[in-house]
Amino acid sequence: MNWDRVSGNWKQFRGKVKEQWGKLTDDELDQINGNREQLEGKIQERYGLAKDAVKKQVDEALNRW
Repeated sequence: MNWDRVSGNWKQFRGKVKEQWGKLTDDELDQINGNREQLEGKIQERYGLAKDAVKKQVDEALNRW
């Protein structure tokens, strides 16, 4: 799946994002609103992960969805 599809259907995918990265708040998910860079930044911030590790996690999640 590509990010354009996630971005276009953000309301549907935000539940999957919340399952995967439960530390993200609803307000943060509202702010992200389908923007991949913002999502990756918030994951880095909340989980203390390196940028490369977050990018890999997001790519893997996209492949599962």
